[in-house]
Amino acid sequence: MPQWSSFPHAGAYPFDTASVARHWGRLHAGDAEPLPGDARILRAWALFHSGEFERATETGLSAGVDGITVANKATCVYANYLEKSERNRLALFLEAAERARAQAAEVPANPNAWYWQAYALGRYSRGISVAKALAQGLGKRIKDALEKTLKLQPRHADAHIALGAYHAEVIDKVGALIGRMTHGARKDIGLQMYREGLALNPDSAMAQLEYAGGLVMLGTDPDSPEITRLYQQASALDPLDAKERLDRDLARAELAD
Repeated sequence: MPQWSSFPHAGAYPFDTASVARHWGRLHAGDAEPLPGDARILRAWALFHSGEFERATETGLSAGVDGITVANKATCVYANYLEKSERNRLALFLEAAERARAQAAEVPANPNAWYWQAYALGRYSRGISVAKALAQGLGKRIKDALEKTLKLQPRHADAHIALGAYHAEVIDKVGALIGRMTHGARKDIGLQMYREGLALNPDSAMAQLEYAGGLVMLGTDPDSPEITRLYQQASALDPLDAKERLDRDLARAELAD
């Protein structure tokens, strides 16, 4: 795999282990990840929040099974926002999904082992087309993993948002009837998941962007006041770390378009 591209705002969010621990609640309001006791894993998280995604991945993987979570988050965020090659992006998502699958087999009570499996497969599915992914059976794996995440950690805001996206994307691609009968996708559940995710983490630009996209897939006019409001709120947020900066930059780009 070629060397990863740098975070475009290098140095803007300088975290160390102490500052990560101090801001942990805000930084992990979305994924409900507990503060690690292992200094190596906390160091990996400091690298992640600073935007050093490749080093965060390497450091996390060096810390054993419990470090896989930070490695997978760093890999998926990098692949989603910064990797320029579609081929490399898809390969990174598959790597993260396989690591998460192995982690879930070893530590099945870890909610984020299930969540990152679902997230990585979901982004991979978008890359190859949702319809093709459904035909390969990836939809069921994603849905099952997200439901497992929420069973283990009901306050996992990002899993609520991702499950909302599952329902919206399936309905958008195959229609409400087939989506419900074949894939268990329902508009009302999708909207409920989005709203619960936002209620748990209202300051998440990512959640607001995903909700706006889900509303469009479920039939809302893209120029509606509600969707415009979501983009405006996301673009106005003050980012605390590198990931939040990438989310806000995306929101501003979408709003400009």
